[in-house]
Amino acid sequence: MQRDKQFALGLTLAVFLATWIAPHWPVEQALHSSLTVVGLFWLWRHDRRWPMRTFDFALVCAFIAVHCVAARWLYSNLPYDEWMRALTGWSPQQAFGWQRNHADRLIHLLFGVCLAPALREHVQQRWPRLSPRQAFAFALMLIMCASLVYEWLEWGIALTMSPEAAEAYNGQQGDLWDAHADMLLATLGALVAWPRRAETAYAASAEVA
Repeated sequence: MQRDKQFALGLTLAVFLATWIAPHWPVEQALHSSLTVVGLFWLWRHDRRWPMRTFDFALVCAFIAVHCVAARWLYSNLPYDEWMRALTGWSPQQAFGWQRNHADRLIHLLFGVCLAPALREHVQQRWPRLSPRQAFAFALMLIMCASLVYEWLEWGIALTMSPEAAEAYNGQQGDLWDAHADMLLATLGALVAWPRRAETAYAASAEVA
């Protein structure tokens, strides 16, 4: 593993460990962190078998690190508004008229933004005949499917909990369309990562050929 990747992975592990110092809700945080552990292990194994571009690797690490911080506060309790007011004097809640905590929305958006490039690159490595657009379409579908499966997982966990514990874990905050919004944001986040440069390079190479 390259030194830059080792640094990114080490920093992500440091963030993960720091978020477990005096946890506020250890049981619920452990449920969220179980996915973090799986993600870190998958990233390490995947990069050993199919080496990723450093930038893509760093993006995945960044997503996991932000997810760790949000999981400490179970998403809906993340005090981002207080942090912003303390640092800049500006309140996003007041500026946009938000009535709910949108930390969970950010995490789902970043899921698409940060994982789509790595997935597209992997798909194109496995099936080199695909164009960047086709590989990205495949990656986009993977993001959408993963988002759907995660919402099913949340639903399944909620069924085994009391209503209060389920709300604390899922963080719906009374929004009946929470799952739909989360899946949509993951999809939009992936679309932000559309491979424009890769498409241009592919078109140029096709013309030369």
